[in-house]
Amino acid sequence: MQLAQFLFIPHPSALIPSIVPHPFISMANMEHEEALESLEDAGEGEQQLQIPSSLPLLPLRDIVIYPFMIVPLFISREKSIRAVDEALGENRMILLASQKDLDKEEPAGEDLYSIGTVAVIMRMLKLPDGRIRILVQGLARAALESVEVGGEYLKAHLHVVQEIPAPERSLEVEALIRNVRASMEKAANLGKNISPEVLAIIANLDDSGRLADLSASNLELKVEDAQSVLEIADTTARLRRVNELLNKEIEVLTVQQEINTQARADIDRSQREFYLRQQMKAIQTELGEGNELAEEIAQFREKIEASRMPKAAEEESLRQLKKLERMHPDAAETATLRNWMEIMTDLPWSKASVDNLDLIKAEKILNEDHYGLEKVKDRIIEALAVRKLKEKPKGPILCLVGPPGVGKTSLGRSIARALDRKFVRLSLGGVHDEAEVRGHRRTYVGAMPGRIVQALQQAGTNNPLIMLDEIDKVGADFRGDPSSALLEVLDPEQNNSFRDNYLGVTFDLSNVMFMTTANVLDTVQPALRDRMEVIRLAGYTEEEKREIAVRHLMPKQMEENGITARDVHISKKALLAIIQQYTHEAGLRQLEREIGRICRKVARRRAEGKDGAVNVSLKNLHEFLGAPKILPDEVLKKDQVGVATGLAWTIAGGDVLFIEALRMKGKGGLVLTGQIGEVMRESAQAAYSYAKSRAQELEIPAEDFEKYDIHIHIPEGAIPKDGPSAGITLATAMVSVLSQRPVRKDVAMTGEITLRGNVLPVGGVKEKVLAARRARVSMIILPQQNRRDMDEVPKELFHDIKFVFVDNVRQVFREALRDKIIPPVTSGTRPARVPQAASGRSM
Repeated sequence: MQLAQFLFIPHPSALIPSIVPHPFISMANMEHEEALESLEDAGEGEQQLQIPSSLPLLPLRDIVIYPFMIVPLFISREKSIRAVDEALGENRMILLASQKDLDKEEPAGEDLYSIGTVAVIMRMLKLPDGRIRILVQGLARAALESVEVGGEYLKAHLHVVQEIPAPERSLEVEALIRNVRASMEKAANLGKNISPEVLAIIANLDDSGRLADLSASNLELKVEDAQSVLEIADTTARLRRVNELLNKEIEVLTVQQEINTQARADIDRSQREFYLRQQMKAIQTELGEGNELAEEIAQFREKIEASRMPKAAEEESLRQLKKLERMHPDAAETATLRNWMEIMTDLPWSKASVDNLDLIKAEKILNEDHYGLEKVKDRIIEALAVRKLKEKPKGPILCLVGPPGVGKTSLGRSIARALDRKFVRLSLGGVHDEAEVRGHRRTYVGAMPGRIVQALQQAGTNNPLIMLDEIDKVGADFRGDPSSALLEVLDPEQNNSFRDNYLGVTFDLSNVMFMTTANVLDTVQPALRDRMEVIRLAGYTEEEKREIAVRHLMPKQMEENGITARDVHISKKALLAIIQQYTHEAGLRQLEREIGRICRKVARRRAEGKDGAVNVSLKNLHEFLGAPKILPDEVLKKDQVGVATGLAWTIAGGDVLFIEALRMKGKGGLVLTGQIGEVMRESAQAAYSYAKSRAQELEIPAEDFEKYDIHIHIPEGAIPKDGPSAGITLATAMVSVLSQRPVRKDVAMTGEITLRGNVLPVGGVKEKVLAARRARVSMIILPQQNRRDMDEVPKELFHDIKFVFVDNVRQVFREALRDKIIPPVTSGTRPARVPQAASGRSM
């Protein structure tokens, strides 16, 4: 059933108010006069009206009808139509009862409320679609005793519910009546659809029962609440219940009015801003300015909505955009603010690339791009495995430390390619301004964001791989300390809220994968070093260099110089000669340059029209590269007294040092030359003191320390040298010159010495071993505690090099010094001498 119109009549002789909602207003207007006449006639005989004990039953959906209420109803169910026909054939009376479940098509007695309303059918109209429309008027409340459902229509057995009138002159009833009247008027003022006629009747109605029914019928209550009012026979209790429902409805209407008021105010404000903006556009159009700025502002607003930036950043962007709208296009600050908006909208706030966590593919890419470096590759694959198992791991920052040219930066590029991430390289060499990292404040002329934000803007995603190159060369002066600014960037616990001074808002850097490179760690700030996991890359062996040249360097240089493998062929012996005689480095840059020189000469030959492949061999190598540039390190052709071979570590990798000692007439002094640092001077003094204290054991005459000076020199004096690792080499050279015992030319050594002759561990073992291999030594003496570092040394080096691990300098002397040579005696024609032993063991 649908409620189209209802007429409430407190008494047949009283004025009938009408409420005519859409869409049956026309029907209500046509039937209103007839309904009044019928009700007036019924009112005259109301006392004689008899209600039978059984009536046809009409179930109602979504409506409750009260006594004296006139309502038009649509009826479509067959049983309901037959019930109407039965009522019209008898006394026109029918029982109206509301359904508990609105979706029930065939309701039974338990599906209906127990209290309904006896009504009289005033008019019936058949519609073309088979439905009927009736006009009914409620007469009295009735209780359902039973319902017959087996027949052609529903039939109810009922009894009339007698109302309990309110006590006369009751203060409670008078107060309730006043409250209900005031509440109905207040509800109408708050926007409730109550007609003035109904309010007029309520103002003059003193019957508490009729007042309760009239008020309830105009409140648009839910079926449950409306039924609760119908079921109350006591008029005082009914009026009290209606008063409660009215108070609740007023609260809802009050909140609704506040919402409407706020919405209306927002709409008015938006309309006002729109009107003023249109006026401003019209004025700017008349003046011939502002069109481009307006278009840019519209574009900025679209970009802000599309960028999905955090709420704080979005609010700040919109605030600055409104500020930009009010500025004159030619104002100085307009350009600054426009640049800020461009950077804010171009940043990848929510744009991220999808990581490729296929470990097999990543390992394949790393092997394609780099030969060797197995330890580094394993660590990178482990990091990728963790990222595969955990979405956002807070792993350490990888710091690749090694000599120049070993592939640190290209390794980061390979990792980015394996991950399918964007790669951005930031060179920090020489950076000394903190603003390079955090950006400048917008108050300065020419302000711009820091390099981190610029890298994100360049990458176009919020999860690129950013390589911070040469982090050990960051400077610091009065303009700030960039290393301290990097602490926040490289800390996984803090970089999720990195704040750039130029942006003025925070940016989440936790998705960025940071890697750093350095040649040495000594100059890196300790706090910054603590945030990074150090992976050391030593230099390459000659075999590794040759393999890398064949796989990578030669194809690259051929492509860059426009030739192919059919134009040039470099033999393996020629490559090995280039490595040994034309390069002296731990990395590969100089080797690549030499190969490039050969390729350029071949390219010139092709450009001149000469056909045929060029074969570069060991014999004709000098025709392409000239005379060898590097003298071999094995300059010692024989065992010599006072000359020991030491191993050193430099920023470019390992190197060989020849330490020379000379005994001369003097007063027992010690002279050191060759750009020696303080630490190395102290090591030399410690070695001299040890030799002096063990003179008898070392077969050195005690008086030699009083009448001879010792001069120690390290060649290549223009190169500064420092560090404690030359201690045992200095001691060997001193003992050799004092005891006149030759030092084996094929032995190299490294280790720190103490006053008691103990040998302490040193660093850079792999680099030093590689330098010794280049020098063609056959024995390397290392401290005993450096045995653990041998895992990093390539296994192929063990085939032709003997490693001796010592913990005392006496073991060094036994391995490195030969037996003492007795000077020849001139008696007769033949000089006499002691045969030279293969390796001295007398100590």
